[in-house]
Amino acid sequence: MSTAHHPVGGKAPAASRVDVDKEFMTTLAKGLAVLASFGEMRQAMTLSEAAEVTGLSRAAARRVLLTLAELGYVAQDGRRFSLAPRILELGFAYLTTQSWIDRAEPLMKELSHSLQESCSAAILQGTEIVYVARMPAPHRIMSTTIAVGTRLPAFFTSLGRIQLGFLNDVVLSQALEGLDLKAYTPQTIVDRAALHRRVLADREQGYSLVDEELEKGLRSLAVPIVTRSGVNVAAINLSAHSSRASGGELRERFLPELREVAHQISRSLP
Repeated sequence: MSTAHHPVGGKAPAASRVDVDKEFMTTLAKGLAVLASFGEMRQAMTLSEAAEVTGLSRAAARRVLLTLAELGYVAQDGRRFSLAPRILELGFAYLTTQSWIDRAEPLMKELSHSLQESCSAAILQGTEIVYVARMPAPHRIMSTTIAVGTRLPAFFTSLGRIQLGFLNDVVLSQALEGLDLKAYTPQTIVDRAALHRRVLADREQGYSLVDEELEKGLRSLAVPIVTRSGVNVAAINLSAHSSRASGGELRERFLPELREVAHQISRSLP
């Protein structure tokens, strides 16, 4: 699955874990770290660049990249390496195990057509969301191209904020402490305490409304998708340009329909 944004925090997942657990495969961790280091901002890298990004030695990065190239997951062009089409097998293998997505897509499409706005579904991964389904409106609402696999910062999106509320307080606080606060727009909440309160408020009300915090002119409303036992699986949202829908309209007209679709999807989960 391709990613449009590299994980928040700069570097790929660390591959230098102290080997105190005999079941932990350091070599596999290194390979995954190298794969995760590719993205929109690093579509191709040399051995030295891959080593720097992942924190591996140049020799280790070389062994990993040559192995991945031999397996067909990475392509080599001279001194530079890039992801090969076979990498899609890994992402789509995950999607095929998520039967709820098949249930969700026709419902999301119907909702998108009914309200003439984009409808998306995403999962929470660390401090990012990863889009797993997308039903665009006839008109574009974001300057950034959103597709399955796109990553965005969870704390500044409705899809992420509503799912962050399902984390226990310790994990949520740790995520906030390590967050690189960035003002995407003048409305972005960049105070950690205020951001924490906002996540808790969204948890309490059962939905999240993010108003021009990630992109100027964009309003987004999200609700969670949960199992019968209340475990969060994902979230779905509706996005609209501020010129087409006010925050009040999103709550009054969009929220009931969005909740009904989420309820139908959730009923299909075990």
